[in-house]
Amino acid sequence: MIVGSGRNRGLVLSARYGFLVVTAIVLVLPFAYMVSTSFKERTLVLEYPPRLIPDDPTVQNYVSAWTSNQFGRYFVNSATVALATTAGVLVLASMMAYGFARFDFPGRRLLFGLVIFGLTVPTMLLIIPQFILARDLHLIDKLPGLVPFYVGTQLAFSTFLLRGFFERVPLELEEAMTIDGASAWRRYWNLALPLSKPALATCAIFTFLGSWDEFVWALTVLNGESNRTLPIAISLFRGQHSTSWGLIFAASIISIVPVIVVYVSSQRHIVAGITDGALKN
Repeated sequence: MIVGSGRNRGLVLSARYGFLVVTAIVLVLPFAYMVSTSFKERTLVLEYPPRLIPDDPTVQNYVSAWTSNQFGRYFVNSATVALATTAGVLVLASMMAYGFARFDFPGRRLLFGLVIFGLTVPTMLLIIPQFILARDLHLIDKLPGLVPFYVGTQLAFSTFLLRGFFERVPLELEEAMTIDGASAWRRYWNLALPLSKPALATCAIFTFLGSWDEFVWALTVLNGESNRTLPIAISLFRGQHSTSWGLIFAASIISIVPVIVVYVSSQRHIVAGITDGALKN
């Protein structure tokens, strides 16, 4: 019985690993083919049978993609907006979360409930009121005008995550600082923030990725060619170079390199931040 049970466990484990391997191949293969195609000359893109590793790889597609259609400018535009949005969300969300976690004031539960309710509202429902607000504030077709709206749409999640993390910070440490005469701001800045680096890193990653890839709102309010962000540039790039698949894939890979770098380098912070922020003892 013990031997049979061990064999069954081994078969189940082998089946699971086999399923995961097959799934990983199915998911990775399209991306691998895109990378391969980006290094091929135009005449070899549709070769048959297709080759995953090109015989004579070239980086000309990357050079052409970066230098054509102001692609480099759009890359800088997206990076500027994403970094500014990330900084704004971290500052505002951390202060809001610390207030909800450490201060007892009238309406705290109601206000935090409204923040959580914001997580349930689809962003597409906010397009029209946001556009009216942007028009009234004269933010139409202005690159800095994207930042306040990106901050507003991503503030609720970061506040929710950081509040749970701040509540796990030992209260005794703050009481000791209070006895030493530390103000609320000093407790927040010198104690809560340094101890919350995993949660802050998690919020920064999600905010950066969300603002870097955002397409609908940027397409709605940006009209000028010089103010376009990278998702809009990629969309127009495909229309202008519809048959140059190597060029299109090279541009797409350039746009996702920052996303991959940020995610891979900070993956452990995502796991630690979500676990610590979502669970309470």
